[in-house]
Amino acid sequence: MGLQLGNGATRHSHDVGSGAQSVGESSSALTKEFSNFVADIEDLIKSSVSLSGEELANAKNQIKERIDAAKSALGETAESAASKARRAAAATNQYVSEEPWKAVGVGAAVGFLLGVVVARRQ
Repeated sequence: MGLQLGNGATRHSHDVGSGAQSVGESSSALTKEFSNFVADIEDLIKSSVSLSGEELANAKNQIKERIDAAKSALGETAESAASKARRAAAATNQYVSEEPWKAVGVGAAVGFLLGVVVARRQ
């Protein structure tokens, strides 16, 4: 992600790129955690069908603990992703403030390329 645009642009593009990568990794970790959560809950529900009394109460407690752990993991992941997204946005904002014409040029180039791609598909 090290574009050489001058005046610290390499640093800013790296900050934005690493922020986007970190958000992607957080999303992947969250998806994995959710899949594990669903599998654990399904296993507990299947095993609790034949339970009664104290065993059923223990199964309910296990389900509650697993739900609490999943909520905690979700909160941590969301907080981390939001923090990384804010840092990427701040780096982008700083770069655009320092290099407005380069940012306009990059935006125009991206818009032009998207226009070419869309025109070819039609």
